[in-house]
Amino acid sequence: MDRLDLAGYLKRLGIPEREPSREALDELHQAHVRAFTFDNIDVLLEQHPGVGLGAVQEKFAGRGRGGYCFEHSTIVAAALERLGYDVRRHLGRVGDPAAGTQQGRSHMVVEVVLDGERLLCDPGFGMSLLRPIPLADGTESDQDGWPYRVASAGDGLWGLQRHREAGWELAHTTDEYEVKPIDVVMAHHYTSTFPGIHFRTGLMVGKHLPGRHVMVTHQTATIRRPGEPTEHRALRDGELTEWLRVLEVPLTADEEARLLERVAALG
Repeated sequence: MDRLDLAGYLKRLGIPEREPSREALDELHQAHVRAFTFDNIDVLLEQHPGVGLGAVQEKFAGRGRGGYCFEHSTIVAAALERLGYDVRRHLGRVGDPAAGTQQGRSHMVVEVVLDGERLLCDPGFGMSLLRPIPLADGTESDQDGWPYRVASAGDGLWGLQRHREAGWELAHTTDEYEVKPIDVVMAHHYTSTFPGIHFRTGLMVGKHLPGRHVMVTHQTATIRRPGEPTEHRALRDGELTEWLRVLEVPLTADEEARLLERVAALG
């Protein structure tokens, strides 16, 4: 935590350093998810620097690049601790056990305890929360037109649900076991190296843009707007390059060339 360049991180977000408060927490969380993409680009390019704070800081605050949950939650947790918040790190499982889609403990979130209230920060999910949501059974939160809900799953488990066209959908379930840095390293190792894992077999680049959320894969573009049907369609030839500009992904020329080559090989 002490190695974090807090000033550089906040400058990248475009927000000032403020004393802990719910307003300041909401501001930082929303600025973060609007500044950085959720993506697995470095996994596909076989150049992931790891999830140590130094590597994440250089990538996010230094280059303006994004990443996936372990990176997002690592830098957000460190920044919040430096700002004086009571922070806890948790791992969770993406998917719904009732639908047979639940995965291993391969997602990371951040909990903040502020004025006696537990708040769930989830800056590194595919379609991240814009702002923290109270970690209490039945809590609902309107995230600029996107409804979310927290539900207790018993035994210290918390489910985050999002409302979609077909109703409430379980996004992930978080547990309350203690998380040490090595746990994050091991979970990252699995999600970035295991043969057949979706982060190695397809591209994902997503970001909150004004009035919409965009998720692009190597084959499709999905655009969600509050209160409107989801637009999901195949990518046109050459369209990925356009989206990299729209989503403001700061790749070097070499990285972009290698990414396009890798995506072409995915088919």
